Amino acid sequence: MAKFHSTEIADFIATVTIDRPPVNAQNREMREELIASFDALGEREDVRVVILTASGKFFSAGADLKERQTFTGAPGEYTAHNRMTREFFYAVRDCAKQVIAAVNGPAIGAGFALMLACDIMYATEDAFFSMPEIDVGLAGGVKFISEHFGKSRTNAMYMTGRRYPASELYRLGIIEAALPADEMWQEVRKTAASIAAKSPYAMGRIKVSLGVIDEMPVREAYRYEQSITVDLAKSEDANEAQRAFLEKRKPVFKGR
Repeated sequence: MAKFHSTEIADFIATVTIDRPPVNAQNREMREELIASFDALGEREDVRVVILTASGKFFSAGADLKERQTFTGAPGEYTAHNRMTREFFYAVRDCAKQVIAAVNGPAIGAGFALMLACDIMYATEDAFFSMPEIDVGLAGGVKFISEHFGKSRTNAMYMTGRRYPASELYRLGIIEAALPADEMWQEVRKTAASIAAKSPYAMGRIKVSLGVIDEMPVREAYRYEQSITVDLAKSEDANEAQRAFLEKRKPVFKGR
């Protein structure tokens, strides 16, 4: 039974709510639980898109430093901890379904990285973001940040630990919107519904493609994308989408 999160599924949309009061700090148990949840959601036919949010006033205050204080220094302890931390982020990033972050408050350190692991990101206007590891003598997660920010901003984040408001991330094009909570949820649900209405087969192939082409030169990436397009053109979902368009009705997709 889930201890640190809840999942609700309706109309092909799964809403995963992190729930570890008071600030949704990440410990090993919570990470293991959410890894299993995202792995399962990625394979469920009744799920086409996932919304990731949190209860309370924080999205996530990052790693649980109290848990770190319990480490004994036993051989392999930190290696196992770091592996779990990495896989937690990649369970979200590699989920077969699109993941939308609905950031309901501050996302700090590992909480910020968790948001950046999502495919599409929204935040409430009172949310803020920071990488304060330097303030507790630690480091990590620079790669997640540098994928989204330029050199100077990445370095400033890490060397100062300063907070950046949601409005600044919106100005930089990092997140889709920074809005009052009710308005943010309207936009999140609208985006989720739009994705859920599309061919799940095409969406799955597109997500894989977006992850692969990141590491490719432009010419090879374009060629790879064209191969995906050829494959999709032969799918039942593509044929159904085209028939529905011509017949002026909503398509009924089968995911193949």
